[in-house]
Amino acid sequence: MKILGIIPARGGSKGVPKKNSKLLHNKPLIQYTYEAAINSTLLSKIIVSTDDESIISIAHSIGLEVPFVRPKELASDEASSIDVVLHAVEFFEKQNIFFDAICLLQPTSPFREDQFIDKCIQEFINKKTDCLISVQQVPHEYNPHWTFLEDKNGALKIATGEKEIIKRRQDLPNAYFRDGSVYITKINVIKEKKSFYGDSISYVESNPDYFCNIDTLKDWEIAENKISQLRIQ
Repeated sequence: MKILGIIPARGGSKGVPKKNSKLLHNKPLIQYTYEAAINSTLLSKIIVSTDDESIISIAHSIGLEVPFVRPKELASDEASSIDVVLHAVEFFEKQNIFFDAICLLQPTSPFREDQFIDKCIQEFINKKTDCLISVQQVPHEYNPHWTFLEDKNGALKIATGEKEIIKRRQDLPNAYFRDGSVYITKINVIKEKKSFYGDSISYVESNPDYFCNIDTLKDWEIAENKISQLRIQ
């Protein structure tokens, strides 16, 4: 299976200015994700999609391929990740280069265990689903069966629709949230549905010790602390 690894890294950011090129410990944020990606044996190609000259310069300095400059309209706060991926896929297909799937690797989730990307790809291949996402388990106190939605009258109802709440923690089904580390999707799903998910979703649960999703300066501090805790080089 031919899989295109895409690292999306626009220049703008409100929560942490220029975060994708900002030094985390001793190297640019995007470098952590690239180093995880180049250790994969199952990614056919790895590129960065960016609009920013400083990120392009960093990418070139670490050996990361930049096949195009992302159009400005795909680098705004309103631009969607699916459109960014479609742009990359169409760029290669115009050159008669085709892939079976894409693997989106967000630099804002910089820490991944060794071989985690290949573990996800292999599971995706084995399960033959439309997509695979990396996840973390939802703590039981936030399980959707124990959360509530407000109805039109301002009263609360169980979020999952049951009439009776599940009483024991041990009876709660597992629930998961996306950790932002790995998204793998078949190309036909990307193109036809303009979605990362399709009709069938497989998953791999990541190590919670590595979980970090950088959106704010507080998240950046958490990432710096994790580098010390995990002794990441």
